[in-house]
Amino acid sequence: MAIKIGTGGSSRYTIAQNADINVTPFVDVMLVLLIIFMVSIPAATVSIKLDLPPPQPQAGPKRPDPVFISVMGPGDIYIGARKTSMANLIGDVAAALHISDPDTPLSEQRILVRGDKDIAYADFVQVINRLQQNGYLKIGLINEDIE
Repeated sequence: MAIKIGTGGSSRYTIAQNADINVTPFVDVMLVLLIIFMVSIPAATVSIKLDLPPPQPQAGPKRPDPVFISVMGPGDIYIGARKTSMANLIGDVAAALHISDPDTPLSEQRILVRGDKDIAYADFVQVINRLQQNGYLKIGLINEDIE
């Protein structure tokens, strides 16, 4: 137990008890427990055998190349390098897709759409909505960094 010397009292030489907590034994116990847990935890881990797939993917059917659509303005739409309009969009997309693989269903065909930075959002979404209404569900958006 700790004591205080000369901390007020009736006499100059009065020794009073200290009511503060001595944390040294507490720290010692905590460090011992920490070491015990650090030593015992690695022994508690269990190894699990995993059957991972081979590093080389198995040869499967080749995925068709996606069709790139660029929306440059309200009536300025390009499929690849070919210009088209909103009225001819679905027919031109179908023609571009069927050249690559006619056996893939429409919902599995991949289409990537890029919008110019100066077009209105409504014009861009109109192209995407037209594609979705006609069964093209795998539509990706292409982003370019603007500096």
